[in-house]
Amino acid sequence: MPIVSMQEMLGHAFKERYGVPAFNIFNDLTLEAILAAAVEARSPVIIQTSVKTVKSIGSDVLFGMWTEMTRDIPVPVSLHLDHCPERAVISECLAKGWNSVLFDASALPVAENRRQTIEVVAEARRYHAGVEGEIEGIQGVEDDIGSDEASKLQSLEVALDFVRVTGVDCFAPAIGNAHGMYKSEPKLDAQRVSDIVAVIPVPIALHGGTGLTDEQFKDLIARGCAKVNISTAVKITFMKANLAFLRDAEAKNKWDPPSLFRAVRQEVKNLALKHMQTFGSEGKAW
Repeated sequence: MPIVSMQEMLGHAFKERYGVPAFNIFNDLTLEAILAAAVEARSPVIIQTSVKTVKSIGSDVLFGMWTEMTRDIPVPVSLHLDHCPERAVISECLAKGWNSVLFDASALPVAENRRQTIEVVAEARRYHAGVEGEIEGIQGVEDDIGSDEASKLQSLEVALDFVRVTGVDCFAPAIGNAHGMYKSEPKLDAQRVSDIVAVIPVPIALHGGTGLTDEQFKDLIARGCAKVNISTAVKITFMKANLAFLRDAEAKNKWDPPSLFRAVRQEVKNLALKHMQTFGSEGKAW
């Protein structure tokens, strides 16, 4: 199965009520490890890149890595630009070949957010790409984007109007979720997901997945969260695996970079496999 659109991938997941894991990657090792997990689990997967990653690696190199690593991949995969408030970066990534983008205009008034999102959707359609939208900022800072202050929640009517008017393919509501690590057990408004989906059957994106329980994941996926984002857990796993290996290497005075890469890759792959099992995407490749 070659690269597929986010719309097709989430359409399957929304209908069958499983969650497609959307992992943020930040280098070649994390990209390759997560793709390897998807192949082993026979799971569709969305690879996400932050604006920070696009700018630090460069869109040409990043898309080149993606192209080479997915050339003969046998499971459905899609490349997504996460939380991007910059229209120029959105245009750059769409032109390069990203399959979908999250236009994050949540800092703007709803009317202006809606107006610009309509423009982004029209631009994305020219590339047969999808668009994720949001009207409330998800609390927490991720890769230098966002705020630790809770965003003002909009009414259900405003949210439904936004989805209906803009034509976004996926919607990310604020339901008490947050980026980064939760300081206490999150109290989620799962009913808001059900309320949106009951009126407009649009796939919902769940942000702030790191730290949620398996029960919370499964409940939200059953309600319509077809896209489940995991970013902080990938970063923590990557850095802790490096730290543990390097401490052991120092103790043994044995320095072998390829062994480090293999160890870290395995930990990232294991993390991805666990989430695929939890989200019900294992074995869902078509």
